[in-house]
Amino acid sequence: MYHTLKKEIIKASQEIGIDKIGFTTAEPFDHLKESLYEQKENLHTTGFEHPNIEERIYPDLIFQEPKSIISIALAYPSRLSQRPEKIRGEKRGKFAKASWGIDYHDILRDRMDKLIDFIKEATDNNPDISFKPMVDTGELIDVAVAQRAGIGFIGKNGLLITEEFGSYVYLGEIVTNIPFEADNPKVNQCGECTKCVDYCPTSALLGDGRMNGKRCLSYQTQTKGMMPEEFRPKIRTVIYGCDICQEVCPFNQGQNNHFHQEMEIDPEIIQPLLKPMLTISNKEFKQTFGILAGSWRGKKPLQRNAIIALANARDKTAVPNLLRCLEEDPRPVIRGTAAWALSILAKGNEAVLSFLEESLVKETDEEATTEIEKAITSLKKG
Repeated sequence: MYHTLKKEIIKASQEIGIDKIGFTTAEPFDHLKESLYEQKENLHTTGFEHPNIEERIYPDLIFQEPKSIISIALAYPSRLSQRPEKIRGEKRGKFAKASWGIDYHDILRDRMDKLIDFIKEATDNNPDISFKPMVDTGELIDVAVAQRAGIGFIGKNGLLITEEFGSYVYLGEIVTNIPFEADNPKVNQCGECTKCVDYCPTSALLGDGRMNGKRCLSYQTQTKGMMPEEFRPKIRTVIYGCDICQEVCPFNQGQNNHFHQEMEIDPEIIQPLLKPMLTISNKEFKQTFGILAGSWRGKKPLQRNAIIALANARDKTAVPNLLRCLEEDPRPVIRGTAAWALSILAKGNEAVLSFLEESLVKETDEEATTEIEKAITSLKKG
């Protein structure tokens, strides 16, 4: 019975808009236990992960009598269909590819809900059959489930790499009490290649599929406080996420899949003008960026990153905008980051130096004060 049902599910998944599907058991992921605890002890975790390690390893802690896990993958684009308009004298920021289009959590939930509806109908709405769908905010580790379900293998960058779509895939899984036959796990195919490790600008990748998450630029762009100075030049003009370890991966060369309308997006949104970002209202932010996965932390981190991007782009036309941030913005993070950017863009500008000195007298926040003091010192050195 379940062998036939599995075939029907695979066929239905293609009609629903799922690009790849695999099945695995609900056995524990024991092989991850030592590594997960080691990562936590080494302070390599970010806090974005599910906090209970045992629940990440043992499906029976989060679901009553689990028998199988269905893993799904949806391919996303890696290149824009069209580029945003070039505007003389204006610099643009970038959102990482995984944040293009409607929030992938919503897209995956839609596909999984439709798949669950199909299975319920195919089993005559058997009340004894149950499901637990989840995306990367759930307990289980998406890449571990997908690898064991035969969707792809886990690369040295820790991402799931598929034969058909490279690592440009969103992953989700459904735990169920239906005992499906498991597919064969995929083995690592990276071989001697270390491009992702070599090109990571912060040495976040450990080379064995794990990373020091706090050194990952994607994490750094999502934090809410002051970004450590070490990482600021390294984000370049990216205001959310990081694609470097994917872009250099040989399995991703030539990949660009436009299969899902929800993943198509106005290029003006994912490559926004930077200076308008600094004063965007809450309403405008929600209307413009609210559909993106990259908006989940709110506008402050993105505004902070936009200031850093303006400095990295050496956009001296942004100096008046940054002075306004320093004088008028109520948030210390924005004032402090603006001061740092001014130290780069206003070398030799005595008027800016005087402005910073006046701002220092009025500043009450400790971190912002430190940034202003360092900016003053830098400008005095010339």
